[in-house]
Amino acid sequence: MAEAPWWRPDRYAERRPNLLARARIVAAIRRFFDDRGFVEVETPALQVSPGLEPHLNAFETALAEPFRDGPVTRMYLHTSPEFAMKKLLAAGEEKIFQIARCYRNEERSPAHHPEFAMLEWYRTGANYRDLWTDCEELLAAAAEAAGVERFERAEKSADPRARWTRIGVCEAFEKHAGVDLAATMDDAPDPAPLIEAARSVGVWTGPRDRWDDVFFRIFLARVEPHLGVGAPAILYDYPASIAALARLGPDRRFAERFEVFACGLELANGYGELTDPAEQRARFEADRALRSELHGSAYPIDEDFLAALETGLPDCAGIALGVDRLAMLATGAARIEDVLWAPVAGPG
Repeated sequence: MAEAPWWRPDRYAERRPNLLARARIVAAIRRFFDDRGFVEVETPALQVSPGLEPHLNAFETALAEPFRDGPVTRMYLHTSPEFAMKKLLAAGEEKIFQIARCYRNEERSPAHHPEFAMLEWYRTGANYRDLWTDCEELLAAAAEAAGVERFERAEKSADPRARWTRIGVCEAFEKHAGVDLAATMDDAPDPAPLIEAARSVGVWTGPRDRWDDVFFRIFLARVEPHLGVGAPAILYDYPASIAALARLGPDRRFAERFEVFACGLELANGYGELTDPAEQRARFEADRALRSELHGSAYPIDEDFLAALETGLPDCAGIALGVDRLAMLATGAARIEDVLWAPVAGPG
């Protein structure tokens, strides 16, 4: 039997306590950043480029031009407001945040929804480690607003007010998977040694897997479930091959990238931001080539974003945090739909 729609009074009544907790968390987020001198900004979801991460699929639309002949302009709903917010930094803003609606065209799961709320904030003159304190204080404020002592999910719990775990990616692989990740890393990582390591710990690999693919297979199967149990965890210094939009660190094998986990769930992803336009273009072109190989097509580059980098993006750090997932952790909800005011129609 199909599940009753979310707006049925009986189903809505079950979810309402979670929704009220969510509302208090969102209000606390705004107070948190207002108290610290941040400006709340709003940027459009409709963009010429949705983001270029090869494994994220965007929703595509078109901009009609009724008074012109020829094809309409292809547009996309963004997967993150990152490009637009960095343009504001290039324009002169110094401390900004946004709670944005974002869109990813992928399979739904208990922790994934096609439309979701993303909190992003950026600070000029800051490095990625400065954001760690922001995260610790913000999650404590969210728990207080929700009226809970601990986050809960899948029979795991984490106290956001306790001392957080801070662990490097290589250390986490050694500790939780028994894999010497650093020994498999070089300028052009060969997947063979990591494939061998994965198979030795019972992790399946595919015949066409790249080094990055094997990294994530081991990570998801053996490392992530252990992160953020007891207290939230900061996993930092990701391999350079998965730097995304983060700058590389003094040891060029690693990027200034970190993620926040609680109860084995990824909650946030932060960077010491890459400001070099030439290196950024090279990464974009590599991402587009990989996406074309994997999916047969690629999204366009936002040339206006690269122009903003050319103008001058100041040294800065930024982070994206899933508001819906934070609400799930604070309420103990099993599914993301249980903390959404009006979930997108369709199977959960």
